[in-house]
Parts: sequence; C-alpha cells; structure tokens
Amino acid sequence: MDDEYEAIRAKRLAELQQQQGDVNKISPEDRQKLQKEREEKEEEMRHSILSHVLSQEARARLNTIKAAKPEKAKMVEDILINNARMGHIGGQMSENDLKGILEKVSQQFSRETKVKFDRRRACIDSDED
Repeated sequence: MDDEYEAIRAKRLAELQQQQGDVNKISPEDRQKLQKEREEKEEEMRHSILSHVLSQEARARLNTIKAAKPEKAKMVEDILINNARMGHIGGQMSENDLKGILEKVSQQFSRETKVKFDRRRACIDSDED
C-alpha cells in the first residue's frame, strides 16, 4: 500500500515539475495574456452565477452598491457565490433577501467614528481671555 502511494506521489510530482517547466518556457507576454484570459473567465463565471442567483432588482441594487462601495459589493458577491456553490441558495434571491445579507455584512463591519477635538492644539482657547 505504501509503495503504491509513493509511486502515485512520485508520478504526480513529476507531472507538476513538467508543468512548471512548461510554464517557465512561456514568454512574459504570453504569461500576461494567459493571466488576463484566466481573469476574464473568472469574471464571466462570477457574472453567470450571480445572474442565476439574483433577481433583476437585486442585481440592480448590487450594481448600485458596487458603484459606491466596490469592496463591500465584492464581499457580498463572494458570499453569494460561496453560498450558491454550497447549495444554500435555492432559486433566485429577491431584493429583500439581498437587503438582509447587506444588513448582516454592514453590522459585521460597521465602524464607530469618534471626533476628538483638542482645544489646546487648535489655539482657540487662550489663557489670556
């Protein structure tokens, strides 16, 4: 059993080294082209999954959020895609369902802002008055 495992492992290691050698032979221009194609395919896949998961209204709301806060929209998209892949989403989500997810994300990442005003540094209050 161990011998079979070691043979499979050695074969897989040789394949990986072969692939790595092939990648090193590619010119930088071709490598950039392959990377760009990979990113385009990934983006197309994301759009496809989101179009199946979200209704038109929900998709429009997500696009509006993407225009204002791209990092938040990306986070929500990742959550939706992961849930769709795991099978947690049945059917299309309405705009209200998306609002619920947005509220949960906003609660997790809400920041409390504080303003501290130091009058001595601002030179507004003087001892002479």
